Amino acid sequence: MEQWLNMISDVGFPILVSFYLLHRVEVKLDAIHDALVSLE
Repeated sequence: MEQWLNMISDVGFPILVSFYLLHRVEVKLDAIHDALVSLE
């Protein structure tokens, strides 16, 4: 059981950080897309 908890704590944090960063990049890409569309 302790091995599972260690694995979840070792893997879960990087996954959480990755999803957070992907969300931030997606928001910025949407803003760039909107800016480019408004230039047309």
